[in-house]
Amino acid sequence: QVQLVESGGGLVQAGGSLRLSCAASGRTFSIYGLGWFRQAPGKERAFVAAITWSDGSTYYADSAKGRFTISRDNAKNTVYLQMNSLKAEDTAVYYCAAHRTGRSYEYWGQGTQVTVSS
Repeated sequence: QVQLVESGGGLVQAGGSLRLSCAASGRTFSIYGLGWFRQAPGKERAFVAAITWSDGSTYYADSAKGRFTISRDNAKNTVYLQMNSLKAEDTAVYYCAAHRTGRSYEYWGQGTQVTVSS
């Protein structure tokens, strides 16, 4: 059992920045990787970025490359998503998710709203 809690969402003007945090608790030792997903109104949930807890390998969606940075602090059991140069199209509910080795994402946070005004 893993619990994930996101924070850091809010309202920001286009071109601005936000830093999202995802705090993990419970059986965190079982986590292999964590990722960020987002879902905009009327659209399907989309992958944004992911990171491996062990070695810090990162992966990004094309929409996030060059603007977003995912990182982790294993000692704090926390994953971050630094979002720069935000655009109106980034407006969505952002979710933190975790998965175990060889498994798909199965643990999800409650989501945090990010609204970018143009």
